[in-house]
Amino acid sequence: MDTVITREKIELPAGAVLKLLGTWEDYQVLSQQLGDRAIPRIKYRTGEILLMAPLPEHGRDVALLADIAKVLLDRLEQRYDSFTPITMSLPEFSGIEPDFCFYIENWRSVVGKKRIDWQNDPPPDLVIEIDVTSYTDINDYLPYKVPEIWLFKNKQLLVYRLQGENYAISQSIYFPNVGEIVQQCLQIANEQTTSEAIRWLRGFLVG
Repeated sequence: MDTVITREKIELPAGAVLKLLGTWEDYQVLSQQLGDRAIPRIKYRTGEILLMAPLPEHGRDVALLADIAKVLLDRLEQRYDSFTPITMSLPEFSGIEPDFCFYIENWRSVVGKKRIDWQNDPPPDLVIEIDVTSYTDINDYLPYKVPEIWLFKNKQLLVYRLQGENYAISQSIYFPNVGEIVQQCLQIANEQTTSEAIRWLRGFLVG
């Protein structure tokens, strides 16, 4: 597939990342063209627009990590709300689409809401990003002050916590051993299926 960006059509081959110079208005126009489509993903930083078409492994890994988070949260009997797809935006400044996000401590702030006001409502407590194509930049989340980000890159889970005005690699505030759990689940998923990985996790937590 060729890369096509016109007023009528937006197409990128799988795995492609395209960076364009553009304004907030340009970003809004492209976002409207995409509508409810999950592909390609789109983000805005001041003066530039990035488009990315995920590879199949991207979607599988997103689903696996999100399922792991849900199983762990259920084990803790923790209330939460989760979203995907979702667009976080600060007009004229930033637009970003997390792969998956969870409201955990702030779940009450989004219950029943059809729209989230990113200038006034709290951000997600946890964001999950899968980076297969070097599209993700942790610092894109600084304007929103997301407390915790899981970045899965090069088959390794990196947990970033907001410390002051910057992100630093740390342990998850919710699941201190989540890195080891993800590695085990990934190995099972690669050798068998993602469903077997989640079944193993449930059994592991009970044992």
